[in-house]
Amino acid sequence: MSYLKKYDTNQNGTLDPNELLVIEIEDRRRQMLDNDKPVRAMAWYALAGLLCYPAGIFLCSLFGLDKAAELIADIAGTYFIAVAGLVASFFAAGAYQAKKQEKSDK
Repeated sequence: MSYLKKYDTNQNGTLDPNELLVIEIEDRRRQMLDNDKPVRAMAWYALAGLLCYPAGIFLCSLFGLDKAAELIADIAGTYFIAVAGLVASFFAAGAYQAKKQEKSDK
């Protein structure tokens, strides 16, 4: 039980209801972060792709792959719209969950 000493704020050797509440809140926070982790990673990779996509076109042109650069540039509009939709849905889902959580807390 030595790992629980950090939660025993009044150092009386037992965990009071307030101290247990702190543990429960911390556990809920960690669960929420763990649940969102794959979605957040997907959103970050999508954003990185948005930033790197123009660099890919430039590199193809730089290495003389003009046809590849042209093909990549042709689908750029579709790619950007798709990734923007993905990122927007991530933020919308986060806002919806926050609002839903806020209502359930009342």
